[in-house]
Amino acid sequence: MTTTTALTDLLTARIRAEGPITIADYMADCLLHPGHGYYATRDPFGAKGDFITAPEISQMFGELIGLALAQAWIAQGRPRPFTLAEPGPGRGTLMADLLRATRGVAGFHDAAQVTLIEASPVLRKAQRARLADHAPRWIESAAQLPEAPLFLIANEFFDALPLRQFQRETTGWAERRVALEHDRLALALSAPAEVPALAHRLADTRPGDVVELCPAAVPIMAEIAGRIAKHGGAALIVDYGDWRSLGDTLQALRAHQPVGILDCPGDADLTAHVDFEPLAQTARRAGAHTAPLVGQGLFLERLGITARAQALARNLSGGALDELVAAHRRLTHPEEMGTLFKVLGLFPGSASPPPGLEQ
Repeated sequence: MTTTTALTDLLTARIRAEGPITIADYMADCLLHPGHGYYATRDPFGAKGDFITAPEISQMFGELIGLALAQAWIAQGRPRPFTLAEPGPGRGTLMADLLRATRGVAGFHDAAQVTLIEASPVLRKAQRARLADHAPRWIESAAQLPEAPLFLIANEFFDALPLRQFQRETTGWAERRVALEHDRLALALSAPAEVPALAHRLADTRPGDVVELCPAAVPIMAEIAGRIAKHGGAALIVDYGDWRSLGDTLQALRAHQPVGILDCPGDADLTAHVDFEPLAQTARRAGAHTAPLVGQGLFLERLGITARAQALARNLSGGALDELVAAHRRLTHPEEMGTLFKVLGLFPGSASPPPGLEQ
């Protein structure tokens, strides 16, 4: 029995017993079910997987992130020990590049406790092999982060958290759900009702508009921001999305191609655009400061990605040089990842914004 068949059968049985489920419940089962979930059963990254993230495109991304966090650490007085953390670290590629780039920063590695927030046994194995020299520790959730200065990178983490979708109606908000139609999974709408969390969206939406909420993001951001506000540190949240959610952005990818979100449960990645506004609001409520949202391309240019690419290019030719040029373009160009992806920075009130996010 395939993963899709097995998970579809489980979802069908659940809906028959309980009624239609939220998009968030559907995403949670598709991505995190211990026996059939997408992240629990495979390594989805790279050319052989279903999608490629910035660290897999070029080493430059992780190197510049590492140097930015190291500079923030220096600017805050080189606290020691500190937590160097990454939620959803994939294969460990970004963290490995970050650590390689910061080898020459005096005291940084000695003070850092590399901490990975990862639930997938498959990915933990890959991370363990790649980061063996740095004695990483694994935790299950942001709530387990140590009470210590925190320097954190979250790249394409928040986009995969389960979300809820609401469609505005004349008499309230109807929630999109996964139901059964002729014994097949199908999308349906609940009866319209008031949704207090969306009261402020009545001013900028019309009937038929879809707004997405990600309840799972709030406690995670509160934990991260709370550590930074109390103990110092910095966080860089890099993801695709915008300041305020509007529209249906949920998508499924399989083998680098879009598929229907209900087509192959457990065998496709499910992600949605990140709504940065509530993330920033949550961070500020927890006591941290936030830098204005910046496009990834501008952020990387401020950190010196072009100079780094030129330095790497001196020793390359032919296909390798072409790949470097293409990677630089993909990470920074407005028609690629440069403006679709954004960077939100967190920092304590006693410090300046992280490098690349200064105004």
